[in-house]
Amino acid sequence: MPRRRTVLESDGPKYQQVFERLSRDILAGKYKAGQKLPSEAALVRQFGTSRITVGRAVRELKERGLVERIAGSGTYVRERTIGEGGALFGLLIPDLGETEIFEPICQGMAGAPQATQHALLWGHTESTRATKEEQALKLCHQYVERNVRGVFFAPLELTPAKDETNQAIVKALEKARIPIVLLDRCIMPFPKRSKHDLVGIDNRRAGYLVTEHLLKLGCRRIVFVAYSNGASTVEARIAGFREALFSYGVPLEADSVQRLASITEAELKRLLDSIRPEAFVCVNDRTAGRLMHTALGLGYQVPRGLRIVGIDDVEYAKLLPVPLTTIHQPCREIGQAALAAMLDRIEQPEMLTRDILLDCSLVVRGSCGTQKGTIGTL
Repeated sequence: MPRRRTVLESDGPKYQQVFERLSRDILAGKYKAGQKLPSEAALVRQFGTSRITVGRAVRELKERGLVERIAGSGTYVRERTIGEGGALFGLLIPDLGETEIFEPICQGMAGAPQATQHALLWGHTESTRATKEEQALKLCHQYVERNVRGVFFAPLELTPAKDETNQAIVKALEKARIPIVLLDRCIMPFPKRSKHDLVGIDNRRAGYLVTEHLLKLGCRRIVFVAYSNGASTVEARIAGFREALFSYGVPLEADSVQRLASITEAELKRLLDSIRPEAFVCVNDRTAGRLMHTALGLGYQVPRGLRIVGIDDVEYAKLLPVPLTTIHQPCREIGQAALAAMLDRIEQPEMLTRDILLDCSLVVRGSCGTQKGTIGTL
């Protein structure tokens, strides 16, 4: 079966885009340690670019220590080794591959200057029948058995048993005295906090900023949309949404926040007919993308008939039928900060718990109905 062609973006060096895509696949486990990469000719076909571009990207992978070239054989993914004085860290990210922010976060960890002497363990389970909760618990026990030096944990979301599973994972790691750095979200409901360091963005402020943008455009009937069983970040973003409405004197109605099991044409038509919103603030870009496709399928025009904004600025946000206005998360920098936080915690275990919240920015595109390309820092 022919490999699906990967479309490169028009902006940015093409070799850098090829390098980032390949490194992301390596770090996400698509290519395992010891596995041979596709030939340069195959990569040229896959990315639709020149052999020179592909060759430069592969050289960059080699310089970063991700691959090695064997004369007469090809290019292979390197086994990450621990340098002198280094440590093995576990990555426990159940939503890796589903939630788009985590791959670049992991890339940021692996590419951080401090990462050269350390190794990241990408755990996996063999069972495909196990639930996401069962797989996460099994990975946790694997890391305890391996006696890893620390675990980067992105708590589960969007599952009925997420809270119990997240608590069980943290308790098991605490019992084994393994330091934890939380990625993106806390295990406790907003605004409560656990006793573990967290690295991400200020989600309350992100919700405020993107809602304020719509209010400044004159929108008043604004609805926040999220899926049920979301992470603590959802409540933080809703809090920011509510604060923005309050600041601009717009009343918060009982139906201003919608938590949905799914976004179907029937469900969206019900919302549009009953609430008649001017705009939607979506909890993330995935939700915004789904809502946009559904609205267009119902015959609505975006942004003329309905404005839509998201949060995260994932890769496909600019590639939606109407490019999405959103909040940009500095994912690579979050990964670098997470590794630094873990090393700090190991060196100073009694240090007070920290929330390390990085800056983020508003990226204005066509879906909100204003001029494209405007960026405002939060």
